[in-house]
Amino acid sequence: MANLPGASKAPSAGTGLPAVAQWGVLGGLSLGVFALLQAAHMPAALLLACMVAGIATSTRNFSVRVPVQFLFVAQGLIGCLMAQSLQPAMLLRVLHDWPLFLAFTLLVMAASVGLGWWLSRHKVLPGTTAIWGLAPGAASAMVLMSEAYGADARLVAFMQYTRVVIVTAVAALVARLWLGPSSATAATTTWWTVASPSDLACTLALVAAGLLATRLTRAPAGAMLLPLVAGVALQGLGLLHIELPPLLLALAYACIGWTIGLRYTRATLAHAWRALPRVLVSIGVLIAFGMALASALALGGGFDPLTAYLATSPGGADSVAIIATHAAMVDVGFVMAMQLARFMLVLLLGPQVSRWVALRAVAAHGGARTA
Repeated sequence: MANLPGASKAPSAGTGLPAVAQWGVLGGLSLGVFALLQAAHMPAALLLACMVAGIATSTRNFSVRVPVQFLFVAQGLIGCLMAQSLQPAMLLRVLHDWPLFLAFTLLVMAASVGLGWWLSRHKVLPGTTAIWGLAPGAASAMVLMSEAYGADARLVAFMQYTRVVIVTAVAALVARLWLGPSSATAATTTWWTVASPSDLACTLALVAAGLLATRLTRAPAGAMLLPLVAGVALQGLGLLHIELPPLLLALAYACIGWTIGLRYTRATLAHAWRALPRVLVSIGVLIAFGMALASALALGGGFDPLTAYLATSPGGADSVAIIATHAAMVDVGFVMAMQLARFMLVLLLGPQVSRWVALRAVAAHGGARTA
């Protein structure tokens, strides 16, 4: 126990608890919330439970954080999970229907950037903070870039992770209401089942390669992207069968949930309190827009409503992947293909588009690039 990440013998200045005790409280609270959500048959119960526990403890001045290396490994495992769902037949479908994927991806990006511009223009948040806060990119990358362009990184982080939490919770609730109790993962899950040790070793090698590439290049989301792309390619060539024991995925869900939840602090929440109602409204509009796109996709494309909703959901690709794979009767391949298409486009264009709109907003206000 003494070797836990972030553990120390000295108590935290905020709570009076040593880091080991903080991890114990965080873990115990996560298990308690998980049990409640599992009893309610909520998809992605572990992810949601760790988010809630992280928020509850961080706002009580807990200082522990998930080490970045652990987060990268978790992202790599989720990248492999997404790749596992993208079989060659689905990739051919994406190529065949590429105008559909491109159009829906651009619509989600346009809605996110447009709402951010509206909040900034009406001075709900200072400077360019609103634009970066709703930018549809990897949350951590948007936070870093916003700081470089004069926005308030605390508020950007608050908006980004609030969006992820709300969208994830709504998506899980929609899955629960649509599919009913039978969609939940059975409580009798065998946590460690390995059909092929060699496939497991190759899967972990992909994760390790993503971790190494991210450390060398510092590319945003590289830890997820490399295993995802390489996994899809190797799987398509018949050179790899991705092996992911439930225990590894559970640890990945916990790391991602805690990372998101622990971003919240009392100081950040206090700083954002005045803007919170309009921030929540903008997130609600974004979710409603995603539902409208899902309706169009379901009616025009013949997809079931839940598949369409998860495919167009404006949350993080990692959290949507977790929900989709835990919901029965969902076309996971299509959901992952749509999320991947948006993920790739956002990765390529998101920072540039957000920067351009942010600079235009500042120019319109006649101010400097400071928040």
